[in-house]
This record gives sequence, C-alpha cells and structure tokens, in this order.
Amino acid sequence: MVAGGLWSVRLVGVMGAHLVRKYATETDTEPDPAKKFEFDPQFGFAERKEREMIATQEQMNLAQLPLEQRDYCAHYLLKLMKCKRDNWPNFLACKHERHDWDYCEHQDYVMRMKEYERERRLQLRKKRIEAQAQAA
Repeated sequence: MVAGGLWSVRLVGVMGAHLVRKYATETDTEPDPAKKFEFDPQFGFAERKEREMIATQEQMNLAQLPLEQRDYCAHYLLKLMKCKRDNWPNFLACKHERHDWDYCEHQDYVMRMKEYERERRLQLRKKRIEAQAQAA
C-alpha cells in the first residue's frame, strides 16, 4: 500500500494487483516469474520433494502434445485423449478423465501461485530485515 495519492487503496484481491506492485509500488521486491526464484525451495520446509513428470517425453511425442500442454498434468491429458479416441463418437463417456485433468491443472496453478506468493513474502522479509539492520 502506498501512502497517499491515487494508489492509496489496499491491493489485496484486486484484479491486476500484481502489475501495480511490479511497476508502481513494490518494484524492488516483486518477483519476476520469467526468472528463477532467488530463495532456496527447501527454505522453511523440512524435506520438500521435487515434482517429477509422470508422462515421458516419448509418450508426449507419440501423442503429438503441443508444447504448452507438456506439463505435470500431461499423463492425465494422455488418458483423456485415449478415452476420447476409444469412445468416439460418445465424447460424454470421458467425464471422469476430463475432471481428473482439470483438477490437476487447477492444483498446478494453485501451487505455482503459492510459490510466487512465497517468493514475494520472502523478498519483503529480506527487505524488512535489511532496513532494521541499517536502522540499528
């Protein structure tokens, strides 16, 4: 929150708030999603497991998956595509596979947003600690 001026509103839950933080208010602490995060992923967690792809590169190549769909949920998409192929023209027979894939995509999105927010809060914490050290 910026004191005074046009931007003196609380930016929690506002659409586009991350853009305001990046370019107007918290330019030095807002993480860049295009770059690798600064803090260790194990920081604050006992033994955090690294995510692994279940679908192999060969399986995705054979299924001709577009690059934007080759993510941690690709194995669910492969099952959905197989179900659609096997049950054609009854596309409604694959509701369960579609639900599994959608749920995985949603969980992946939530996890990425949590990682982004974690990085942002750690950068704010680092800035606060540095300011306290300079003041002392």
